[in-house]
Amino acid sequence: MKTIGLIYGSDTGMTEEVTNAIIEKWTLCDIDVFEASHVKNSDIEGFDVLFLGLSTWYDGDLQSDWDNYYRKFENVDFTNKTIALYGLGDQYGYGEYFIDGVGILAEIVIKNGGEIVGKWPTEGYDYEISKAEIDGENLFYGLAIDEDNQPELTEERIDTWLGMLENQLN
Repeated sequence: MKTIGLIYGSDTGMTEEVTNAIIEKWTLCDIDVFEASHVKNSDIEGFDVLFLGLSTWYDGDLQSDWDNYYRKFENVDFTNKTIALYGLGDQYGYGEYFIDGVGILAEIVIKNGGEIVGKWPTEGYDYEISKAEIDGENLFYGLAIDEDNQPELTEERIDTWLGMLENQLN
């Protein structure tokens, strides 16, 4: 069985709530969980699969723990690792930066040899632009959650995404 690590950062607790829902609903195997504020690159080395979660702040900024860890994260070798990303954002209040954090992390994962799974459709969102959007594919690099404007869709989106991941990781 593949080993799975999950790294997340949360300033207001919303990403932590989504993370807890993901952990509770995941059924394939155990997930080792790390807060981005406490993770080391050596922690990442032992996992085949990584779930990375964060929110996007202000004008496309990384969540504060991810922002502090980012310089080290840039040096992680993701060769032979499978990565699933999820992000929280506000598609109306910050529509020009919607879940940019997912795109920022995805860029490093791809550059450093990782494979991204769990790409998520852009349909059903109303935003201007996003670094998380894959050019020409109508997909984000990962699950997009908008607790500010569409909280009623969060559970269904998590369930659907986890079902996709279970299929893609088997």
